[in-house]
Amino acid sequence: MSFFSVFGNLNWEAMVQLTLLALIVLSGPVVIFLLANRGGDL
Repeated sequence: MSFFSVFGNLNWEAMVQLTLLALIVLSGPVVIFLLANRGGDL
């Protein structure tokens, strides 16, 4: 039960915001990488 109590103490809103921020930050290089692989044509 201690596993769930650890998650119960986390600020879920902050976790969601950090996750979304990470996805946005990581999506930039991914898009550039895909563009480079496709020869710059979407």
